Amino acid sequence: MRSQLVGARLPKFAVPLTAIVGIALAIGFKYLLSWSGWSTTVVAAAVLFVIVLTGWSFSVEGRRRAKDRLASTLIYACFVAAVVPLVLILVYIVQRGWPALSANFFSHSMAGVGPDQPGGGIYHALVGTLEQVALAAVIALPVGIFTAIYLVEYGKGAFARAVTFFVDVMTGVPSIVAGLFVYTFLLLGTGARPFGFAGSLALAILMIPVAVRSSEEMLRLVPRDLRDASLALGVPKWRTITKIVLPTAMSGLITSALLAIARVAGETAPLILLVGYADRINFNPFSGDQGTLPMMVWDQLGKRTGNSGEFTDGRAWGAALTLVLLVLLLNVIARLLARLAQPKRG
Repeated sequence: MRSQLVGARLPKFAVPLTAIVGIALAIGFKYLLSWSGWSTTVVAAAVLFVIVLTGWSFSVEGRRRAKDRLASTLIYACFVAAVVPLVLILVYIVQRGWPALSANFFSHSMAGVGPDQPGGGIYHALVGTLEQVALAAVIALPVGIFTAIYLVEYGKGAFARAVTFFVDVMTGVPSIVAGLFVYTFLLLGTGARPFGFAGSLALAILMIPVAVRSSEEMLRLVPRDLRDASLALGVPKWRTITKIVLPTAMSGLITSALLAIARVAGETAPLILLVGYADRINFNPFSGDQGTLPMMVWDQLGKRTGNSGEFTDGRAWGAALTLVLLVLLLNVIARLLARLAQPKRG
């Protein structure tokens, strides 16, 4: 009686068996149709897996469960399709860049090191990236957070709608456009040479819309009852914002800030126009060319000639891995700070 109520179900080995069948059929099609490469075979195996499993489920479990299984399979397939390329990219970067990482790599610059010579490091590029991103954050994050506060707490009417519209437009602006804007009004307008702070201005332009949008969403998550209760007690609105709204949304705002920083940490196009590249250490972002991690990757790969690829490729992948680890570190710090900022219960 219970089996009739529950209905027939596929056996537990149905999924792995169907996967094996799909892979076998895809490999057979590969050699039968002379497919080049394995990407088409992988896609064909996934499609065959979905078709065979759905057909089997339809014949055994019925139409309703087959639709449910098809939807679940497509959801898992989309998840795998999103995660697998990311994992492959990270694995490849680690594989190519890890041998270059050493104490010497982080403590020396590329000054005096030719493309066909061993040695050298990313110290100059790391200093430039950290200084430029920090200056951009100092400019963009206050503007972004205060704009988000205005839109959530005060913004009404045509002006607020105009601000929201232009923030949305800025979100889709290509990075090279921000670089051209700063290049036209700052470098061409004043006749100055490229320098680090010019790149920071372009990065700040790219960071502001991300900071506004993410901070706005975090502020909207604060319950309206908290604001109403504070205002009902006679607390001024500005004090309600600083003492109630911002502390409640602090964990989300920290995460938003780190997302905005991670958004611009690897930008390259504006830096080509505004910062240039220097293989020596330059601690002053307001004078002279300055190295950055993205530009070092571009510079090293551009110098690859003949036998020099052994050294230039290693340094380029080492700089790329350092940039990935830097973004990862920022996200970990954001998680820790967000957890510490959460109010304790009880």
